[in-house]
Amino acid sequence: IFKTLNSWFWWENIWMPVNVTWAHFVDREGLVFPKPHQLYATIPYAFVLLIIRFFSERYVAIPLAKALGIKNVRRVKPQPNPVLESYFRECSKHPSQSEIQGLAKKCNCTARLVEKWFRRRRNLEIPTVLRKFQEAFWRFSFYLISSIAGFIFLYDKPWFYDIWQTWVGYPFQTLLPSQYWYYMAEISFYWSLLFTLGIDNRRKASGLYLLGSTFFSSSQDFLAHVVHHLAAIGLMSGSWCGNYVRLGTLVIFVHDTADFWLEAAKMFNYAHWEKTCNTLFIIFSIAFFITRIILFPFWILRATLYQPTYYSTTPVIAYFLFNGQLLILQGLHLYWGYLIFKILRRFIFLK
Repeated sequence: IFKTLNSWFWWENIWMPVNVTWAHFVDREGLVFPKPHQLYATIPYAFVLLIIRFFSERYVAIPLAKALGIKNVRRVKPQPNPVLESYFRECSKHPSQSEIQGLAKKCNCTARLVEKWFRRRRNLEIPTVLRKFQEAFWRFSFYLISSIAGFIFLYDKPWFYDIWQTWVGYPFQTLLPSQYWYYMAEISFYWSLLFTLGIDNRRKASGLYLLGSTFFSSSQDFLAHVVHHLAAIGLMSGSWCGNYVRLGTLVIFVHDTADFWLEAAKMFNYAHWEKTCNTLFIIFSIAFFITRIILFPFWILRATLYQPTYYSTTPVIAYFLFNGQLLILQGLHLYWGYLIFKILRRFIFLK
C-alpha cells in the first residue's frame, strides 16, 4: 500500500510540465536541483534550533528581561494531593461549591484549603510574564535574522525586482546554496514550533490575549496559528519538490519582514513600555498591510495564478495544490488583518 501511495504521490503529471520527467532532474554540470529526500534534514535541524532556542532564552532573553524591569515571579506550589490532582486533570479546574465540599470530605480537610489548593494549582498553569517574554524574544530573533538573511540572499537576484524572472527557464532552474539554507532554516523553524506546542504558552479558549492596549478572544487565533504552521510546512516542502524555489523564497521573505515587529511589540508590552509598544505595533501594522494585504495578493499570487499560463497551456495538478495553499494563507492574512484593524480603531478612537 505504501509503495502504491508513494508512486501516486510522485506521479510526474502531478509535479512536472508536459514532456518532463524526474530523470531530467539529475544534477549535471552547471545545474543543481532540489531533491525531496533533502527535506528529511529539516527534522534534525529543528532540534538544533531548539537547542539554540534554549540557550538564547536562558542566557540572552532572561538578562534582557531583567534589564527591562521584568521580574521572575515564583508561584507557590500547592501541597501534593493525588485526589485533588486527579480531579483537577480529569474533571474540572474550577469545581463548584458542592464539589469542593465533597473533595474536602474525601481529603479530610476544610473547604477553604481545597479552594486554596485549586487556586494555586490553576496559577501554575498560567505562564509567567518572563516566560512569555522569552518566547517572544526567540521568535523576534529568528524572524529578524531571517529577514536580514533573506534580503542579503535576494537583493541581487533579478526575480526580486522582476517577478516574471521566477519562471524564466522553469523547471530547469539551478538551486543556489543560499536558497537551500533559507528553505532548511524556515521549514525547521516551523517544525520546532509544532514540537513545542505542548510546552509553549498556550492561547486557550477561556483566555484573553493582550496586545497594546486591547483585549480580544484568542481561541480562533491559536487554531489559526496551527493551521498556518502546517500550511507553511506543506507549502514550502511542496514548492521544494516542484522546484518553485524562486517564488518560495519571495513568499518567505514577504512573511517574515512584518513578524519581528510584532514580537518586538510584545516584548515591550510585557515590560510595560507602553509608548514603545504602541509605536512598534503601529510599525508592524503598516508592514503587515503592505506585505500581506498588498504585496502578497497583487505580487506573489499574481505570479502563481496568472503568469504560469504564459509558460504552459496545461497546468499540472501541483499548480492547483500550491495556489490552494497560498489562498489559505491569504485567508489567514485577511483574518489577522481584521483583528489588527480592530485594535488600531480602538487605539485611535478610544485611546
